[in-house]
Amino acid sequence: MPPETTAGKQRGFQPGQSGNPKGRPKGSRHRITLLAEQMVDGAAPEIVGKVIEFAKQGDPSSCKLLLDRILPIRKDRPTPFALPPIDTVQDLPKAYAAITEAVAEGEITLAEAAEASRLLENYARAVEITDLAARIEALEARRDP
Repeated sequence: MPPETTAGKQRGFQPGQSGNPKGRPKGSRHRITLLAEQMVDGAAPEIVGKVIEFAKQGDPSSCKLLLDRILPIRKDRPTPFALPPIDTVQDLPKAYAAITEAVAEGEITLAEAAEASRLLENYARAVEITDLAARIEALEARRDP
């Protein structure tokens, strides 16, 4: 276990307690960021033009910079395949089959298929809970005249 620092003891901080409980105000920016923005402000068109010029000359880091800003990697996208209607839990095997077929045909990735499968699992739980609640109500209604 690392030794406790004397600075923490002198200031009366408890382990796991912040020295500044309020912290930095929301929306505030670091002074270095503000300074950098001031330096670039007004020169941005010239800087962007230079980066484009370097990219046209084949500079890989300039190309990467431009592509990362213009076409960032998408985290998710609409999934371009159709699921059959799902009204009951018995309809789920058809939906899982549609997901498997979409992966096999290259319409969606395995990660997208996993997300779609999780969606179906959640849907199945919701249907099962609703069904159980209805069955319990029916049983209680029969028991209490």
